[in-house]
Amino acid sequence: MSRARRYGLGLLGVLLAFGVCEVLGRVGIVGRAYLPPASEVVARAVRLAGDPVFLDGVGATLRAWAYGLGLACAIAVPLGLLLGSLPLVGAAVRTLVEFLRPLPSVALIPLVSLLLGTGTRTEVALITYACLWPILFNTVYGLAEADPLAKDTLRAFGFGRFAVLLRVELPGTAPFVAAGVRISAAVALILAVATELLSGFGQGLGIFIAQAQLATDGTRDVLAGVVWAGALGLVLNGVLVWAERRLFPWTPDHRRAADA
Repeated sequence: MSRARRYGLGLLGVLLAFGVCEVLGRVGIVGRAYLPPASEVVARAVRLAGDPVFLDGVGATLRAWAYGLGLACAIAVPLGLLLGSLPLVGAAVRTLVEFLRPLPSVALIPLVSLLLGTGTRTEVALITYACLWPILFNTVYGLAEADPLAKDTLRAFGFGRFAVLLRVELPGTAPFVAAGVRISAAVALILAVATELLSGFGQGLGIFIAQAQLATDGTRDVLAGVVWAGALGLVLNGVLVWAERRLFPWTPDHRRAADA
């Protein structure tokens, strides 16, 4: 499917969803106080772009997102390379990893708040914890998928373990790591907003939504905040996909996308 056709279908889906929400809000099937027309929500979201207090909150959410995701990358990539390179170490920590991985970050809010206090540190810690796993497992998986023929060839010519890692395994693993970062980027944004929303402290997009839902007739502001969260996720994913295509053009998926 060509890129123009993909974008066209994506735009059509957005317009259909907008039209359905607009009709539901106008005909009164759902009370207007609970579901205002989509046009009013979008208009409010656009007006928020000129509100400096709201933009400061969005900036705080994005800072927590960037710190948490960056810290997760700094921990998960070296750890994944270590676990993937040393099978004995990987086997020794697998039970612990499988125990920790299913724990939802949101459930850890009370504990982390007690340990780190209220504020950005708690938010960053929870984002880091949630983002750690996709990057870690993608790194381990990517390392296992490195071309065995290329590795054997380098070894046959006398290259050492570090040279094989640098010349074959890291270039082969990098696209997997990038995919893990892209998955974690969406998780990080969800956690940033959810932590602010559930904890009720600090500054951010989640705080705006939490305060709006307590206000009389605040549904429109709540939905406008949700539109901002979705738009941020869309833009961040687009930037990461763009960067992935520029940095790793040799992967089959990106070659097909470039040819389309």
